[in-house]
Amino acid sequence: MELIITARSKFQEDTEYTGLDRHGLSSSVEITGGSGSAKQPFQAVVRIRNLSSSTWSGVIHMELPFAKVNPRFFLPAFMYGRNRGEAPQNVPNEFPRLREGNPSRPSSPWWMVRSDRLSHPAALVYDTGKIYGLCASPYFINKNGVKTQWKPDLPGEFYQYGGYTCSLAKGTVGYTLGYENAPLLFIKSRLVKERAPLDKNCFELAAAESVEFTMDLYEYETESELGINAALEDIYYRYHQHPRQGSDIRTAAADLSKAIYQYAWLPEDRSYSTFVYENKETGGYRYNKIISISWTDGLSVATPVLIAALRLGDESMREQALSCIENIIENSLNPASGLPYEAYQDGKWSISGWWFDGMRTPGHSAYLCAQAMYYIMKAYEFEKRIKDCLHEDWMIFVREVLLVLEKSKNSDEEYPTILSERTGAGLEYDSFSGTWCMAAMAYYSWLTGDRTHLDSLKRSEKHYYETYVKRMECYGAPLDADKAVDSEGILAYIKAVRYLHALTGDDLYLDHMRDSIDYEFTFKFAYNSPVKVPPLSKIGWSSCGGSVTSVANPHIHPMSSNIVDELYYFVQQRDDSYVRQRMLDTVGWGCQTYNRFDKEFDHGKTGWMSERFCHSEGLVTESYSDGSPASTWFCLMAWASGSVIEGLVGDYWEANIK
Repeated sequence: MELIITARSKFQEDTEYTGLDRHGLSSSVEITGGSGSAKQPFQAVVRIRNLSSSTWSGVIHMELPFAKVNPRFFLPAFMYGRNRGEAPQNVPNEFPRLREGNPSRPSSPWWMVRSDRLSHPAALVYDTGKIYGLCASPYFINKNGVKTQWKPDLPGEFYQYGGYTCSLAKGTVGYTLGYENAPLLFIKSRLVKERAPLDKNCFELAAAESVEFTMDLYEYETESELGINAALEDIYYRYHQHPRQGSDIRTAAADLSKAIYQYAWLPEDRSYSTFVYENKETGGYRYNKIISISWTDGLSVATPVLIAALRLGDESMREQALSCIENIIENSLNPASGLPYEAYQDGKWSISGWWFDGMRTPGHSAYLCAQAMYYIMKAYEFEKRIKDCLHEDWMIFVREVLLVLEKSKNSDEEYPTILSERTGAGLEYDSFSGTWCMAAMAYYSWLTGDRTHLDSLKRSEKHYYETYVKRMECYGAPLDADKAVDSEGILAYIKAVRYLHALTGDDLYLDHMRDSIDYEFTFKFAYNSPVKVPPLSKIGWSSCGGSVTSVANPHIHPMSSNIVDELYYFVQQRDDSYVRQRMLDTVGWGCQTYNRFDKEFDHGKTGWMSERFCHSEGLVTESYSDGSPASTWFCLMAWASGSVIEGLVGDYWEANIK
């Protein structure tokens, strides 16, 4: 296999990458083994030498070309296919898209990005029935004065990040010594910076100095884009690091739930505040309520807290959570549509949540409505299981809402993402968020034994699998990301196929469950990124086990912690050591990513946790009071805590708490 090696000097006036001879550099590449397969990639030993009598500083670029026909690129957590470069892009939220020619921002025919924006150190592409790609260490260390690729078992002083690239224009994927974020740096979906001059991101070679490193190169046949997952599984094992030691499961669940109970409850609203901040002037707390029935508030908080209360025997916490659940059931319904209003403010229920002005079409959100039904049923199940307490009125409410959602499917068997406030009819489709409708109906069928809609569920599952999951491109779950490829919607799909398998015993659903789990794992960090910004840097916070939210909002957030029970279900059905280990990463990550004592994360009380963890300094937006950068938000966000709690207190709890 051929590697094309070019460079850009820190001191050149233009941004062009040119041949090494123009920089006084030389290179050699030796293939020392391998077959190019997912488990045995070609081993390419690359040597770069500075032939000049002065220090060279810049970025060196290794590109692997392939026979381009209709490529779909996969840089885990950064690029999926073309990040929907094929779709209209004139939307408020910008994220990197691949598009041929000379497109306008934010599309480009090529991208370069620092290595720690990827969850796994690899750049892969699917084209003409083959996977092509490369893998190399995400950063270099100084080992006894020698620049050396980092490995999990090789200690040394951090030296410099590498980078990864993809080019639709040339038909290449690439790896860099040093890095660029080019042509744009995406900090978050509404904060984008232009290409910066090479500065602190350079790789240096002293006069006559050389560097040697290894790259894994792939070329193997596969039937679909799912073929990338075999390579990523092998890469995971080679680069895996465990999360740092956190609290035990019981302590973590207790800390997180008690903090919500004590600090986030709004008794006059019978709900939880989405943000809770310390008020340093008064010594008290201030609240940004933005109350919703689910997703970022409401039932995604109340149900995990309820189950934690049942596990811990805390009756006051249980009554608080029940109050939130019953308030939504009793008061949120829109009689015109038969669906619950998703937002509440100043005594009024409406569809106008904090996300409203970012929507294309006004209406009810299938994501929130169906997720709310799912969590009502989960609360019902655990109240019955642990307390022997029946809430049959809850299930009547759920059934009526699910019937409205079920009627709204289109001829593709896809649920809508937006439904009419007046009639409950589907208004907008082409979105993975509707899988929450499928998850809720599958769960209802399993809980009640009512198989009326089973055939319809099977048809919907087939559509979502073929259209989204099989192509490794699930988009349109979060309402604030303009249908960017994301990791949120797949959580609902995983829950849906779990219950379809439980209902049918058909191994097809376990196969599809594994494929969808693999997709989620592409967003989940395999190693611990060397964070350089406090507070995450100073406490040794771990990225491994945490999942990036989307290609538009690329920080790590805790939502994927809510599928621990689904991962546990899967490994009970199949003895799968890979899924089991990544499940343990997820649990371990959640137990170390909150305040285990007051102000561990430089804010808040024991049990406080925010949603935004900046594993890369290129994502930082928060700051300390003195103006210095901070790598997390300084607030309590109950939905984030709820995601971790949910993963700890379900069936996994029963298997691990004696």
